[in-house]
Amino acid sequence: MTIWAILPAAGIGRRMGSAVPKQYLPLNGVPVITHSLQRLHAVQSIQKIVVVLHPEDSRWAALAPDQNSRISCALGGDERYQSVLNGLEHLASEAADNDWVLVHDAVRPCVRTGDIEKLITELSGDAVGGLLGSPVDNTLKQVDDGLCITRTVDRRNLWNALTPQMFRYSILKDAINRVVFDGTQITDEASAVELLGHKPRIIEGSKDNIKITHADDLVLASKILESQAVNHEY
Repeated sequence: MTIWAILPAAGIGRRMGSAVPKQYLPLNGVPVITHSLQRLHAVQSIQKIVVVLHPEDSRWAALAPDQNSRISCALGGDERYQSVLNGLEHLASEAADNDWVLVHDAVRPCVRTGDIEKLITELSGDAVGGLLGSPVDNTLKQVDDGLCITRTVDRRNLWNALTPQMFRYSILKDAINRVVFDGTQITDEASAVELLGHKPRIIEGSKDNIKITHADDLVLASKILESQAVNHEY
């Protein structure tokens, strides 16, 4: 079983409101992306990690691991799915149709290596693939334009979509090419695969696999990483 990984890191962090893209913000002494990359790199079954960068990225060169044959780079696009597609094209000469591709958010630095390995193990015989997820715990409210509640949403079958998301190479590439052709808006790789008629599986992961979106998330991520280190929960 051959496994590749793509780490989209071409974002400019509009929602963070920082001059520095959020993947390069400092987190416990090193950039956020370094933590994410280390977690992927710790999974020995991953053949290669493709880091997809913004064309004008000026920060990666300062932290790129030297002489590491498992890490390579590609240029990203304006949207996440374009960056993932560029990463897939980067692997085209090496990856077989039935190989696995893991896509992980560069700004999810707290993902546990054990969860990545669990995802790989539980999906190894699947024809399509799936993703890490966690059950929704909070009560959900649907509101109107005035933020008045219109109904309470039944959360029993609702899950938070996390990353990595792992799919067969040809299925993921076909799915994203379809998105490009149709001009569809998607928020993750699973959405693209679903549009092809597939039903990706969710594998339960740890709730501390948070995404850095706002400044407060950095504070929480710092505490999570410290706790994981103390408890050896990498």
